[in-house]
Amino acid sequence: MRANNTGTWPESRYILDMRVDATNYNQVSRQILSWVRSGAGRSVCCATVHMVMEAFDNPSFRRAVNSADLVTSDGMPLVWALKGMGVAGASRVYGPDLMRLLLAEAERDGIRAGFLGGRPDTLGRLLENVSAHHPGLPIAFAESPPFRDLSRQEERGAVSRIQAAGVQLLFVGLGCPKQETWLAEHREELSCVALAVGAAFDFLAETKAQAPRWMQAYGLEWLFRLLTEPRRLWRRYLMANPRFIWHFARQLLTGRGGF
Repeated sequence: MRANNTGTWPESRYILDMRVDATNYNQVSRQILSWVRSGAGRSVCCATVHMVMEAFDNPSFRRAVNSADLVTSDGMPLVWALKGMGVAGASRVYGPDLMRLLLAEAERDGIRAGFLGGRPDTLGRLLENVSAHHPGLPIAFAESPPFRDLSRQEERGAVSRIQAAGVQLLFVGLGCPKQETWLAEHREELSCVALAVGAAFDFLAETKAQAPRWMQAYGLEWLFRLLTEPRRLWRRYLMANPRFIWHFARQLLTGRGGF
């Protein structure tokens, strides 16, 4: 992982061999704004149990996530896991809330924002809502790529358009594991800070409902999402969650991959 501008980093732990950084909204936003001012390509991932299990099953994806400049604990189960591994002050840094915070700060500082991902209708609604809440935000780029694997030429084209637009802060909503892989593959080609924010596009576009805050606080957001999208998400939650509990319990008992 790269050094930040202050030379210090939050504590990190490896949950099933995937790195998660114990940080908070204030630390993350300050670091991202510092990176934006430096003009270097940086990547930020918002980690969930789903991401941990994708990384557990796919070493290549695990390397992609571990190479990110910052990996926040998006899900409450990962906050609890960090605390169980000795990070008493671990807190949640939830992708949609982080995106809202950064949009406000980008508007204040005149930072050029970009958006990559989402269905065309979702992206359109997202841009409408962002413009309504942040009328002074410079939106330099917005693109909804085809819902398929892109050719290398198509991917290079998107990177070239992002660069040509002068994007400083790029929000990527391609879904896990595609978005994290995209960040790892293109970080060195970009001169912006890119964040993989997953379902934040849908939530800020208001095309999908967010779990109530009390469910989020108790780690039940997965249940809310399962009930609202059972056909799409049943495999993710009903298979991945029990596996995570089993393997992480083994990690705590054996110490494998703990620090």
